[in-house]
Amino acid sequence: MNSKILPTDLTQRPPRSFRVRLGNYVILARMLDKGRATVAGKNGEYKYNSTTDQRLVQFIGFDPDAMLEELAAGKGDGEILEWVQSHSRTPRAPWEIEVWSAFMEKRGPDSDAETLAFFADYLGQLSKTREDVKTWFEAIELDDYASFGGKA
Repeated sequence: MNSKILPTDLTQRPPRSFRVRLGNYVILARMLDKGRATVAGKNGEYKYNSTTDQRLVQFIGFDPDAMLEELAAGKGDGEILEWVQSHSRTPRAPWEIEVWSAFMEKRGPDSDAETLAFFADYLGQLSKTREDVKTWFEAIELDDYASFGGKA
């Protein structure tokens, strides 16, 4: 039985964290939230197939536009996970998924000056005092929190 999944209204609250794992993949659950909201016209400032989403797309090797069609059909997280695994151009072993997901959780800005300056500027727009934010996931989670009324 396929009951239609209602999208998260991303004008009212953020999508799930990048850290929420689906099939042990980070990013995927958040990408699904953004995709469902995009289909419903409720994505606000969130972008489906963003730069971070594309890291997952490249790692697994699937078509994000085709996945958006699956989301539009109302498929649930488990069904989409099965679809992603069956449509992967680069099937991954469980250990590869675990290592990649752990790396992504710890990934900070690259060490080149341009990327470090971009990260510092992005973080500076959220808070001038936060010295504990070191990874992209932490910075984006802080942005999510601050965007919906939290104190950065």
